[in-house]
Amino acid sequence: MDAETFKRLFLPYHRKLYRIAFRFLESEADAEDLLQDVYLQLWERRKDLSVIANAEAYCCTLVKNRCLDKLKSVRHHVLESISGREEAPEEFTPEERLEAKDELRCVEGLMERLPEPQQPVMQLRHINDCTMEEIEQVTGLNAVNIRVLLSRGRKNYGNNFKK
Repeated sequence: MDAETFKRLFLPYHRKLYRIAFRFLESEADAEDLLQDVYLQLWERRKDLSVIANAEAYCCTLVKNRCLDKLKSVRHHVLESISGREEAPEEFTPEERLEAKDELRCVEGLMERLPEPQQPVMQLRHINDCTMEEIEQVTGLNAVNIRVLLSRGRKNYGNNFKK
C-alpha cells in the first residue's frame, strides 16, 4: 500500500478516532500521542491491511484497545491523578494527595476485579462520565447490553460506583 492509498483509507477517520481516544484518556496530549502511535502501527502494517474489510471498525477497535491498555496501567492512573494535583500544591496538602492516591487504588482494585466485559463500560460511565450514546459508539454495544453490564458491575461490588 502506498502513502496516498494509506492517507485516503485511514486519515478520514482521524476525528472519530481522536474523540474515542479523548473520551477514554481525558487528555488532549494523551489522545494525540496515542493516535500518533496507532497511525505509526497502521503504517508499519500497511502490507497486511488490504485484507481488512472495514477499515473504520478496525481503527476504532485498535484505538479502543490501546486506550484500555493505557488505562489499565496503575502507573498511568496514579501519575495522572497526582500531576493534576501537584500543579497547585498550595491547594492540596500532602494528606489530601495521599487520600486521593488511596481512593484511586481502591477504585482501580474494584475495576480490576470486574469481569472483562464490564470493565470498559464501568470505566466509561463512572470514571469518564460518558453518556449511554457515547458508550454505544465507543464499544459497539447496544443500550440494553450496556445497561445490563452496568447493573451487573454495580451488583458485583455494591453501589461503590455512583449511578
